[in-house]
Amino acid sequence: MSLVRSSPRTVAERLKALAEVYEHGQASEVIDRTLDKLLAHEAEVTRAQLQQLRADLAQFEEQYGLPSDEFYRRFQAGETDDRMDYVEWASLVQMVHNLERRLRLLVGEDGE
Repeated sequence: MSLVRSSPRTVAERLKALAEVYEHGQASEVIDRTLDKLLAHEAEVTRAQLQQLRADLAQFEEQYGLPSDEFYRRFQAGETDDRMDYVEWASLVQMVHNLERRLRLLVGEDGE
């Protein structure tokens, strides 16, 4: 099995083909089980990443005595300076938001 990553276009084309297989009712039980396992694995990896990032956020919250959501609101509004800690903290908040959205997509809970 090759570990070379496909280009996004190639992956998108392959996913489109898979969707068409499903739309025509031709998906096999093997495909269903494989997709379930893949999504569950990716969700678990994402949860582990979130756990680590949330621990990192907790350190900033303790250090500065401020919840991350309030800090991020202030950061976005330009109410903080640009010290390296704040830039890192804001990046962590963004990463958590992105991973939370990814997890919702993986487990089928995204409302979009």
